[in-house]
Amino acid sequence: MNARKTAVIIGAGPAGLTAALELCRRSAIHPIVVEASTEIGGLSRTIRYKGNRMDVGGHRFFSRSDRVMAWWTELFPIAQQQDEAMATVRYQNQERTVEATADAESDRVMLLRPRRSRIYFLRRFFRYPLALDGATLRALGARRTVKIGWSYLAAKVAPRRPERTLEDFFINRFGGELYRTFFRDYTEKVWGVPCASISAEWGARRIKGLSLRAAVVHFLRQQRRPDAASEIAQKSTETSLIERFLYPKLGPGQLWEHVAQLVEQAGGEIRLDATVRGLHCAGERVHAVTVSDSGGATTKISADYVLSTMPVRDLIRAMNEPAPEAIRSVSEGLVYRDFMTVGLLVDKLSLTEADGSRLRDTWIYIQEPDVRVGRLQIFNNWSPYLVADPAKTWIGLEYFCQEGDELWSRTDGSMAEFAMAEAERIGMLERGAVEDWHVVRVPKSYPAYFGSYERFPEIIEFVSRFENLFLMGRNGMHKYNNQDHSMLTAMVAVDAILEGNTDKSALWAINTEQEYSETKPAR
Repeated sequence: MNARKTAVIIGAGPAGLTAALELCRRSAIHPIVVEASTEIGGLSRTIRYKGNRMDVGGHRFFSRSDRVMAWWTELFPIAQQQDEAMATVRYQNQERTVEATADAESDRVMLLRPRRSRIYFLRRFFRYPLALDGATLRALGARRTVKIGWSYLAAKVAPRRPERTLEDFFINRFGGELYRTFFRDYTEKVWGVPCASISAEWGARRIKGLSLRAAVVHFLRQQRRPDAASEIAQKSTETSLIERFLYPKLGPGQLWEHVAQLVEQAGGEIRLDATVRGLHCAGERVHAVTVSDSGGATTKISADYVLSTMPVRDLIRAMNEPAPEAIRSVSEGLVYRDFMTVGLLVDKLSLTEADGSRLRDTWIYIQEPDVRVGRLQIFNNWSPYLVADPAKTWIGLEYFCQEGDELWSRTDGSMAEFAMAEAERIGMLERGAVEDWHVVRVPKSYPAYFGSYERFPEIIEFVSRFENLFLMGRNGMHKYNNQDHSMLTAMVAVDAILEGNTDKSALWAINTEQEYSETKPAR
């Protein structure tokens, strides 16, 4: 009798856990998930703090892939009741305790949430994506509006060709004036380098279908069909323009924690606090993975298959047979952008809707050049169940930085004070309204499209030689994937394993806007 085969899966984020559950459901292959941290969910985990929950980075559950949408809604059906008043809170002895409204199983639902994002610039709000309506034109002023119009027409008449940089990409679609007004400063906050230093591929992967014309057409269509926002699929809509999205009641980590439970119930293993120290390669296969825990104890796990979501740079370093010098050079030149969220519990924001109610945005893009905060989340609007006391406003100020830089190296208290001062400077809140704070650091959140990235095809060619090694997910492929595309890479990797297919080209073909493998049913 043949011994049962084992798949070592590196990382317990969306890609790793999707692969593990797919293997449990569709095969006799034994998945062992090794995760360096002590938490489930990777970049899609949910942070808990004193009864409040933080979504690190914000995760809209929307996909053009029917396969992914079906996967999500099978695990977490869409809630029939969307009443925000269901979130009840009880206070006892001055301590916050959330009063349960349902058992754990009935909490496993998707809420249908309205998507509203705006740009905050010139101390005013602008629709995002931009709509050339009366409010926008008045806020911009006649002079800037004329300049935007002329530069857009100029870009259409004589576009930059070819598109080598992200600056070229933006100007071709929006014109130079609109690019400098609404895209340049925010993008450079995210990446820490000029747009002229970033590959146009980032734009092609993230917003390739978005243009000023697409935004205007979408706005006009919504005026003619106000009910279109209620459609869940929105498959014909550019991702940046969707009006609604699904969202787990208790945040994205709730779904991935449940997936981890299903994997273990099906006989799979999930080992936390397990850092990969070595990949043992022989010929064209990886035959074992060595991991260590925080105490230094090491374990060598034999593997028939290895599915990796660890950063590519770390993967190449971990190989026991050193990669060729050219490959190591590319790997060491890869750049990652790091991320911090400062959660603030606020009695009341200074900025409100016109009727005095709480702002209804999920995200607010902070375009103001006099602050370093790049984006602001209002967690109440992702799900009312993320907030212990619905009377309070629970926000997250997002900072893009480099591990070890001045911002990253601040103490939590210093970072919280810095964030509060910036929020007060732009008129978002008054310092005295802040009742509590919490700081979360996330290294290697964004694989960068500069550094040695232009030579990344050499990495792909090298790792593809290992017939039983499959790279998946955002950091695993050094590709700025959304959550659903990371999941698709895992599904396609499992497809290949079960088909005995060692060709990895289908995996690398998946990008941020692609509907991949819709004709291939899940087994």
